[in-house]
Amino acid sequence: MDYTQERVTTLHDFGRANPDAPVADAAVVVPMTEREYTALATEAVLSELETLQPKRVVVPLRASPERAPAFADWLDGFDLPLDVLWCTGPRLADRLADAGLDGESGKGRDIWLALGHAADRADFVAVHDADTTTYEARDVRKLLFPLTRGHDFAKGYYARVENDRLYGRLCRLFYEPLVAALGDVTDAPVVDYLDAFRYALAGECALTADLARRVRVRRRWGLEVGVLAEAYRVAGSDAAAQVDLGRYEHDHRAVSGPSGLTDMSDGVGAAVLHAVEADGATVDYDELTAAYRDAAERHVRAYAADAAFNDFAHDEHGEREQVAAYADAIAPPGADTRLPAWADADLDPAAVVAAARDDLAAARDR
Repeated sequence: MDYTQERVTTLHDFGRANPDAPVADAAVVVPMTEREYTALATEAVLSELETLQPKRVVVPLRASPERAPAFADWLDGFDLPLDVLWCTGPRLADRLADAGLDGESGKGRDIWLALGHAADRADFVAVHDADTTTYEARDVRKLLFPLTRGHDFAKGYYARVENDRLYGRLCRLFYEPLVAALGDVTDAPVVDYLDAFRYALAGECALTADLARRVRVRRRWGLEVGVLAEAYRVAGSDAAAQVDLGRYEHDHRAVSGPSGLTDMSDGVGAAVLHAVEADGATVDYDELTAAYRDAAERHVRAYAADAAFNDFAHDEHGEREQVAAYADAIAPPGADTRLPAWADADLDPAAVVAAARDDLAAARDR
């Protein structure tokens, strides 16, 4: 059983950890899209939240005008202090455009919209996905607990093991070796911080309301790493913790195609490289790509050995093909299109909520 501490405070679950936490002072943000509508996993997550009794549950919802009303009605059937924030309505789009914040949309933008409202309604904010089949209410308590112990940010970590297979491929085969390679070719302090997290691509985290107002958020992929880096920029590594959430099972993505892992690697790579360059490092991208390939080969062999040790099915050749595809994401990160911290935004979270509410009412009246 592991009990090792990392560069950041690491809290381990040695059995049934269920600590006291400020749930009554917390807003839980659960982003959803149309695929979560009436899904069994989503229903189980919401039912668990019913037992938790947080101060608010905020659902940033990305859905078509045809589906949003029925989705909101379904959500209203749960016994929760619920705020549904429809993220794709016309009034909200106009509000964002007026503030100069229109542009690419995605999960990151949805969560950013919810963070402003959540931080206004509660002292603490927890964020997690809705498709986790192993979700328990105590996961929220575990995420919130470090915020009562002098930390401003907590990140969940877990084993991505299902059906005798290793998952978490983007983290294992891209993020981990990329950060290792950056440690070889740069001396940016943020690299040690990024390397300390056991599952940096986890969507589960908790923040104080003050930190939630001060982080900039990536619009689409790379959201999770981007928030991780922002917590470092705003509060420093000593303010961060990571929490053992056990074993998580949820949806898997294809490697290629729209919204596949290769597409996601572009956003994750840009988030990491923005953080490293902002920390003062000058990156030679040819050198970094070569270092990544070397580090990734070490990871492929190590994970193949781990799979064999557990008698798991494992496609070592396929993992090398993924590495080759991910290497294309190692490039200068381009323009910074992150959404601003709410503390700096020319937009009131209450105006966002009002626009989203009016949009949903109009969609219901169609």
